[in-house]
Amino acid sequence: MSARDNSKTFDRAMVLMAIFAVLTAALAAVAAFRPGGDSDGEASADEEINASIELSEFTITGDLTIDPGVVTITVSNNGTMVHNLVFEDGPRSVDLNPGETVTLEVGELASGTYTIFCDIPGHREAGMEAFLVVTGIPAEAESTPADQAGGHDEMTPAEMDQMMLDSMLAFPAETEGVGNVPLEPSEIKTDGTKVFDLTASVVQWEVAPGQTVDAWAYNGMVPGPWIKLDVGDKVEINVTNETELSTDVHWHGISVPNEMDGVSPYTQDPIRPGETFTYAFQAEGQSIGMYHAHLHSQISVPNGMFAPFTIGETPIPYGQTISGVEIPDDVEIAQEVPMVLNDAGVIGLTLNAKSFPATHPIVAQEGDWLVYHYYNEGLQIHPMHQHQFPQLVFAKDGFPLEQPYWADTVNVAPGERYSVLVHADRAGTWVWHCHILTHVEKEEGMFGMVTALIVEPAS
Repeated sequence: MSARDNSKTFDRAMVLMAIFAVLTAALAAVAAFRPGGDSDGEASADEEINASIELSEFTITGDLTIDPGVVTITVSNNGTMVHNLVFEDGPRSVDLNPGETVTLEVGELASGTYTIFCDIPGHREAGMEAFLVVTGIPAEAESTPADQAGGHDEMTPAEMDQMMLDSMLAFPAETEGVGNVPLEPSEIKTDGTKVFDLTASVVQWEVAPGQTVDAWAYNGMVPGPWIKLDVGDKVEINVTNETELSTDVHWHGISVPNEMDGVSPYTQDPIRPGETFTYAFQAEGQSIGMYHAHLHSQISVPNGMFAPFTIGETPIPYGQTISGVEIPDDVEIAQEVPMVLNDAGVIGLTLNAKSFPATHPIVAQEGDWLVYHYYNEGLQIHPMHQHQFPQLVFAKDGFPLEQPYWADTVNVAPGERYSVLVHADRAGTWVWHCHILTHVEKEEGMFGMVTALIVEPAS
């Protein structure tokens, strides 16, 4: 054999050794996969584990304790809504329609405890979270998660009653932070232009007592400050970006020039971290709108970056008779309340970025006329029900309705705004909530999208 042949043989050997080393590293990386939990033992690479998990409204049941090994889970949706199964920091199933079943190849699981949940907006908060316990861990480490996974089955009816009552009696609870605060101009120029300053940042926000999250905010509040203009106002709004992502601001439902629409990179360059962009336009007509980020909106908006924006007088149907009820032509509005609905992100199921019992009650005097503006910045429809008092729907997305109508429950879809008039003519504490019941109650008690209208007796 020639020296050249020896050299070729040596080169081939070196290549084969390199390929073998790469494959060995890749296999080691696959074997080391540990989705989401604390693992304290070694998985058995030879054992194949098949488990079944059932999803329904709003629980996760099935084989929640399994042996270590290469795990395959048969996931079935036995409910009436779309669900999925997700491992914390690990694999996820596809979204399953009611009645569907799918096989989820999880991979090799060592002994430990793994958090699993449904990540359809609002479902985890409503109770679709459980612990998959892979056996073989020490008893003291196993006890707490295992008890949590099946704890409600051990509760007595009296204990469940007490938890619900205790949660309701905690209302209203104090938390740090208030949103929707009207924003005053930082300057009014000689030509009358009103200048406003907005800063986008991530802040600590207390959604419920003891529940603090990293919220995306304008001027440190969620919802962001309420901008109120008169028709004809000229405005400049300076937006400074203190987040780690580029951003912009879309003026939803507000008539603006194309270059001010806030959809980068089409209408403007993105506002990079540390930069400021000025939006300048004239308030052309009456509007009940809102503003929110458009770039990276799937992150920033559900996590808090939204706010009300109104122009002009609220279009009350003064003097009209609707379904036999006469609206006085001299009615005075005691309060105008923006109510922002959310169901996703770190903010979750909330009213004005607070979850019951931290939601703020509306306090009125008997005989007051009130206006609510519902804003849905979430990902689901929310039917808003006011106990006792019918709601006169007089505007949709800011447009006055030619035929206003009375409604017991107002169904608000994502991106929509409904404006309603309420006559608080009976004293008492009246509950006000989303009527998707799992958005307001779970086994631990009342939570989420609930508040109250407190009507004090006339003096």
